[in-house]
Amino acid sequence: MADDRIYATGKRKCAVARVWLTPGTGEFTVNKRDANDYFLRESTRMVMRQSLEVLELHESYNVWATVRGGGHSAQAEALRHGIARALAETDPERRTALKKGGFLTRDARKKERKKYGQPGARKRFQYSKR
Repeated sequence: MADDRIYATGKRKCAVARVWLTPGTGEFTVNKRDANDYFLRESTRMVMRQSLEVLELHESYNVWATVRGGGHSAQAEALRHGIARALAETDPERRTALKKGGFLTRDARKKERKKYGQPGARKRFQYSKR
């Protein structure tokens, strides 16, 4: 069993997904739960499956993943990133379709920190002339 598993890591914001792919029927297990029970929104379920659906492999692999950090949306995108990296590792010809869809690129956008002397990251306190 350990020989036919493919491992990859996906990241988004503060979420990190560790993904194992095995040949199978298309079952998704996230944090020892069924993915439909873990991700309650249909949009996050769709995002999670995107990299498999682009290659039309959604019924060829079973996905087993552990996800930590971030919110549900970031976790789904981290999972998509990890699945795409694992699929690109299995067959180099798949890489072009995944790259074109933007699934292999790590989305580096994070929340900008609040700066001292102002109420937020960019917002300034109101200026008073008089």
